[in-house]
Formats: sequence, C-alpha cells, structure tokens
Amino acid sequence: MSCVKKEWLGNLLLITAALIWGCAFVAQSIGMDYVEPFTFTAVRSILGALALLPCIAVFDHINKKKGKAVAKVDGKLLKAGVISGLLLAGAVNLQQVGIMYTSAGKAGFITALYIVLVPISGIFLRKKISGSVWLSVALATGGLYLLCINESLTINNGDILVFLCAFIFAAQILVVDHYAPMVDGVKMAFLQFFVCGIVSLVPMLIWESPNLNNILAAWQPICYTAFMSTSIAYTFQIIGQKYTEPTIASLLMSFEAVFATVAGFIILNEVMTSREFLGCVIMFSALILAQVPVKGMGREKVRKKEKNAVIQR
Repeated sequence: MSCVKKEWLGNLLLITAALIWGCAFVAQSIGMDYVEPFTFTAVRSILGALALLPCIAVFDHINKKKGKAVAKVDGKLLKAGVISGLLLAGAVNLQQVGIMYTSAGKAGFITALYIVLVPISGIFLRKKISGSVWLSVALATGGLYLLCINESLTINNGDILVFLCAFIFAAQILVVDHYAPMVDGVKMAFLQFFVCGIVSLVPMLIWESPNLNNILAAWQPICYTAFMSTSIAYTFQIIGQKYTEPTIASLLMSFEAVFATVAGFIILNEVMTSREFLGCVIMFSALILAQVPVKGMGREKVRKKEKNAVIQR
C-alpha cells in the first residue's frame, strides 16, 4: 500500500473512531443512571480487552498461514500497553467523574482542548508543525467553543477535573504516536484496555459499591462503550496513528463533539441551533485546511515510521 493510501486510511480510521466516541456520549450518560463512574470504566475496559482476544487469535493465525512473523509480547509491547493504559485510565476516569459536576457541553469542549495541547507538546518534542496546521487548530478550537458552550463560562470542580483529563489525553495521543509504528496495534490495544480496567477496579472497590444487578441493568450502554467505543474505536486510534501526525490525529479525534451534536439531532430529535451549526461548519473547514500540509508532510513521516519498523524487526 502506498504512503498516500496509508495516510488516508489512518485518517479514515481516526474519523471513524471520533464518530463512535461521539455517539458514546449518549451511552455514557445513560450508564451513569445505573452505576458509578469507576465501576462503569472498569467493566467497559475489561470487557473491551476480552473482546479483542478472539481478534488477536484470528490475526495471528492468518499471519502464520501467510508465513509472516507473529508479533510477540515483548518488553516494548508491554511498556507501550502499560503506559498508554495508565494514561487512559486517568483520562477516562477524570472525565467520567467530572461529567457528574459539569454540563456535557462544557465537558466536551474542555476535553477536546487536547487539539491545542498536542501541538504545544510537540514543540518540546521538536516536532515541526506548519502554519496552516496551527491555523486549523485555532479554527477547530473556536468551532468547538460555538458547538459546546451555550451557558456562562464559569469554572467549577468538574471543569477542573475534565481539564486535567485533556492534558492526560494529550499525553496518551503522543505515547500512541511513539509506540504504534513499533508494536502490534491490536495487542497494544488489548494491554491498554486491560491495564485501564484493572487500575479502575482499585477506586471502584475503595469508594464505590458495585452491584451486579445495576451492572446488568446497564448492559446496553456498557456493551456499546465496551465493544464499539473501547475495542473498536481505541484500536482504530492506535492503528490510525501509525500513519497520521499527532496534531492532525488530535484534530480528527476532536470531531467526536461534532458527531455527538449531529447524533443528538438525528437520533434524539434534539434541535441544532444556528450557533452549533456554525461551529460544525468551522470545524469541518479546519479539517479540510489541515489536510493540505499532510499530503506533503505525511508521506515523509510514514516513510520514517516504516524505516523504523524495519529496523526494529
């Protein structure tokens, strides 16, 4: 597959992940009516990890039949899975608890601020970012504000928790960007979810009172977030980031806020205001603008990643 095709495949996987995450806001909200936040995260993460085991077995079998090397669980893969899993646990749980004390709109906007934090972090990691990408980030941030913020902008404890979550999500995106080209994406995803689930069990057992009947009552939102939002979407993120710059990846994934609004309009018959519609238009404009430098810069990044992958093997 050519570099350009891989680049577009990566973009497609990331925007699909954003679509799944956008629809997951409804499931997360419904799930909180039955179970507490750490319980919800622990159950969805462990189920999501277990759901990947058959996929790993099938992919390994296919690779063996084709005579390809099967990726082993070595130190690098374990390190990648543990680090990304710890970061994911921190980000998801902070977001889940924060949503209890702030509005969904503000939470969506503050969380998506990783689209600014990722390129800023990239400066310290000596990653070159073009002016058009910076402009895309600025436009997307403005679009998110119009899309998500409809009330007075006050700060409360929930907002602070979600803001911390945005920092951790930014770190998780950079960690995935670093390790994704070097390890098996599906196996890294499994380890990430398993670590996230195990870590979430600790505060669940300390501060919450998990009840099996309540968990079973929330089976629909839990299954959606476990299998679609966790297993599929986060795996798409890891695979997609193999071929996409982290700044562009963060921009694509921030579209979960757009898809959440559109899903509410289509599925729940929620009214989309002119302000929200303008926010969507601005964000789509930012996405189109961001693709201009990717065609020139992305191919070189893919070549470097493929070269590094060969060296690792």
